[in-house]
Amino acid sequence: MGTGMRFNGCPSKNELASAPGVPSLEDLNRKPLAVIECIEPIPCNPCEHACPFQAITVGDPITNCPVLDPEKCTGCGTCIACCPGLAIFVIDMNFTAATALVTMPYELYPLPQEGAEIDCLGRGGNTVAKGRIHTVKTSEKFDKTALVSIELSKEFAMDVRNIRMC
Repeated sequence: MGTGMRFNGCPSKNELASAPGVPSLEDLNRKPLAVIECIEPIPCNPCEHACPFQAITVGDPITNCPVLDPEKCTGCGTCIACCPGLAIFVIDMNFTAATALVTMPYELYPLPQEGAEIDCLGRGGNTVAKGRIHTVKTSEKFDKTALVSIELSKEFAMDVRNIRMC
């Protein structure tokens, strides 16, 4: 059986590598950046309008995949909660010397508690690593989507996309 969106609903590493919203590892090692794992041509562009720095472009037609300009992106995370596909994350590969910080959308209750140890899950729901909840942010402008930041070993930052509370 194959891998990727067509076969199992989760983007493969090859699909993500060619996505125009996924920055290079070189760029991610320079500063915190948005990672837009949107690989299908669907009519959607809230991220383009949400970015206060014009770092995300969808353009015309509206079915273009979002393109991230890593020079303009500040890693502010404003785009995360506006994505109806929950496909945008912010990754800070240099949170500490040994750890990264992955900020993701979270729409389940109860919300995790800061400092809690959690299972970090991959795109397919499998446990990839252990992590710690660093922050949980809520805001009316996030439209009931919380932003959860997880501190974890750098080696798993590009694979972790959800959590399971222990």
